Amino acid sequence: MNDRSGHQPPLDRWGSALRYLLALAPMLFYGVVWAWVVGHDPARLPHALLDVALGLLGLVLMRWRRRWPWQIAAATALLTALSTTATGPAQVAYVSLCTHRGWRQIVPVAVLFWVCLGLYSVAGGITQQGMVSLVTGTAILGGLTVFGLYLRSQRDATLAAEQAELQRIEQAKLAERTKIAQEMHDALAHRMSLLAMLAGGLAYRVDLGPEETRETARAIQENAHQSLNELRTVLGTLRSDGALAAPQPTLADLDELFHEVRTAGQKLQVTDSIERRDRLPSQTGRNAYRIVQEALTNARKHAPGSGVTVELGGSPGDALRIHVANPTPYGASSGPGGKLGLVGLAERVRMAGGTIAHAQQDGRFVLDVRLPWEA
Repeated sequence: MNDRSGHQPPLDRWGSALRYLLALAPMLFYGVVWAWVVGHDPARLPHALLDVALGLLGLVLMRWRRRWPWQIAAATALLTALSTTATGPAQVAYVSLCTHRGWRQIVPVAVLFWVCLGLYSVAGGITQQGMVSLVTGTAILGGLTVFGLYLRSQRDATLAAEQAELQRIEQAKLAERTKIAQEMHDALAHRMSLLAMLAGGLAYRVDLGPEETRETARAIQENAHQSLNELRTVLGTLRSDGALAAPQPTLADLDELFHEVRTAGQKLQVTDSIERRDRLPSQTGRNAYRIVQEALTNARKHAPGSGVTVELGGSPGDALRIHVANPTPYGASSGPGGKLGLVGLAERVRMAGGTIAHAQQDGRFVLDVRLPWEA
């Protein structure tokens, strides 16, 4: 948050104490000077008391310098026209102004401060000592301005770094949520499509016997139960640290996936020529599982009842190749969110560093994916 907007982070106890000590240092110096002057000229005592009283007033006003920066800086600057001991509080308030406000407020207060220093320097007439005091005060005022602006630049740089870090954290969280959403889509879309196929079989097939009906109902129950478990797992990650719960399906779980879809009635032909699958990275295997799962889900959605061919191949140092094809019924509609599955697949493959291509070829929808597989 920008401090120049009026919202400033609170100082800690030591930071506040340090500023009061910096204000007290000039007050103590001028207090000693006034004690020496009064000791040699007792008639100057009222002037000394007024000077010290105004300095103490400036010290009290410092308490509100962060709430009203330019007002307190201006008020303490005015005190320096009559008081040397007010110089300390005025300098601290002025640096605070330079740190938290812009030039439109700094310049008028700086001019006021300089005029007050000039008035005090020439109060007893224009003398060499007064001119030296004015030049010294001007140099100090310039140094305080530079110092205050330096502190502001450092604070702004720190705030910018903190905001950038917060933004990176939020982007990481968003990326992880997107990743979890993709996992939810991949897992649940597969299960729901299986349930729809099984339920459709019960609704439209009249030739099923009691045993086949019970098996189909049992398959529906099992898939519904697994859907709930997968949903619970994914949502559990959202409630905790956002990390995906282990274990996640890999290439070794494809046989079970193929068995599930065949049991549900999907016609499937698989050709597996993968070499040295034991050397396949687990992340690549997991991506391959989700890609095949989503491809089978899309086939059930857009080409129900059609046969699907899945070809798997590859070896270390080459690539993991996934080729899925199914007939495309004439006039088939993509349905609600029909292209979202391909969008999710493309994003998953891109993040894995692979390539994806899909096209209509001779009345068939063909999906080709290559995932990197280092030797």
